[in-house]
Amino acid sequence: MKKDIFINQTHKETRIAIHEDDVLVELYVEKPENIRIVGNIYKGVVENVLPGMQAAFVDIGIGANSFLPFSEVEGESFLLDQDERGDDEQSKPSNKGRSRNRGRRDTRNPANPKLKTGQEILVQVIKEPYMGKGARVTTNISFPGRFLVLVPNADYVGISRKIYNNYERRRLRKTCHDMKPAGFGLIARTVTEGKDEETLAADLNNLMDSYKRMEKTLKTKPGPLLVYKDMETVSSLIRDLFTNDVQRVITDNKGMFKQLNSYLKGAAPQLVDRLDFYKKKMPLFDSYNVQKGIDVSMSRKVGLKSGASIVIEQTEALVSIDVNSGKFIGRKDHEANAVKINLEAARAIAQQLRLRDLGGLIVIDFIDMSRDENKKKVYYELRRELRKDRAKVAVNYISDFGLLEMTRQRIRLSLLLSATEECPVCKGRGRIMSKAAMTTQIEGWFRRFHSKKREFRLQLVVNPEMGKFLRSGRKNVVRSIQWQHFIKVEIIADESKNMDEFRVISKKQGKDITDDY
Repeated sequence: MKKDIFINQTHKETRIAIHEDDVLVELYVEKPENIRIVGNIYKGVVENVLPGMQAAFVDIGIGANSFLPFSEVEGESFLLDQDERGDDEQSKPSNKGRSRNRGRRDTRNPANPKLKTGQEILVQVIKEPYMGKGARVTTNISFPGRFLVLVPNADYVGISRKIYNNYERRRLRKTCHDMKPAGFGLIARTVTEGKDEETLAADLNNLMDSYKRMEKTLKTKPGPLLVYKDMETVSSLIRDLFTNDVQRVITDNKGMFKQLNSYLKGAAPQLVDRLDFYKKKMPLFDSYNVQKGIDVSMSRKVGLKSGASIVIEQTEALVSIDVNSGKFIGRKDHEANAVKINLEAARAIAQQLRLRDLGGLIVIDFIDMSRDENKKKVYYELRRELRKDRAKVAVNYISDFGLLEMTRQRIRLSLLLSATEECPVCKGRGRIMSKAAMTTQIEGWFRRFHSKKREFRLQLVVNPEMGKFLRSGRKNVVRSIQWQHFIKVEIIADESKNMDEFRVISKKQGKDITDDY
């Protein structure tokens, strides 16, 4: 599989696109005002502990309080100001404010962690803030490096599941076990395959330096406080995704090129020659056909090669995806045509879920199929395509109604939210009031006004299109209002007014009286 990474940087945002076999599969957008915080570690302050929700809210100093589920609380090493009057000697903190039991995972019941309001706690962000909700955090701290992940307050060695060679797994496990510091766990990432002990030791030393700097920062001042900042989006993607299967990384920004070149020389010198600086006049994303994929990802409707389509609707509660046959006619019976469209749709849906980073509950309405073996074909095709996704997914079998329910882990802010803003006219609904419904509202306003006030000269300010509608047709609405209520109404066309907006001005008072009636 051919894999490329393209990085486009402008004054207002940085966009990172990932191509697999010349198809856009992932897009990351980072703006200066919305810097990535996943991976950051904070000294937080517990604001509320809610046993009924099985969660606590923690102030980490970035707006809305972060959400800490009890399931993300493990052990007591995260408590930075424990009460020394513990139940037993082991619960007493050391002089660093950490448990003496720091080398082992605590097996106490996570449903009842020792949290209390005002307590300082060490947490790491695992999900970005989302639609007004605070970030999601965990007490399971880790420091990711190029090859290894350092886990404080643990005592184990883990090997990436994507390393399949049993001999290599045993070698890496022994190497990591020999170099692992006491009281820490180590996880070997996929890119460690084939790396020598010296390379891994250098990466571990960098991670230990980061941990020591965090320990020093913890003592500087009380929380909420940022004690460790993970890499920005571009650098973290290069760290996590620039593996041997990536053919090239191309950027059109000279500063970014120098930054990545410097990082790769230290972390992965064998990959430096795959980094290129784009110098052509045509925009980078246009030159490599990335922009076309972005335009498709912004649309509700995604066309398929067969002429069929999928329609994606993102709501507060769930994501619904509808499969339509569209222009596809086919030459076989309905069942065979349905299977062909559904298989093609399954591949497109898996790609769009990954590209748009759609998370939470997802419901897919496939075209009805009567045979169970055909439903299994579509189900397994979707499962197969989802294996390419880094996010965790859980997929249910297709129901009797032709619906497939699944959940997907949200890795980052969805593309819809990171690259678009809510429409100030429709407020995110996607539709505005019809002209006929607007006319009814205007007539109702004048009826209320006439019942309470006797004034005879008014101005109605509306969008020019709405003004034409009010005057058009067999029944002139403005003339009817004037005759019915004995009011002189002058229509003022204003381009700045939305289609579903109107204002009424009193000529006598010389002011806007719309909200008074």
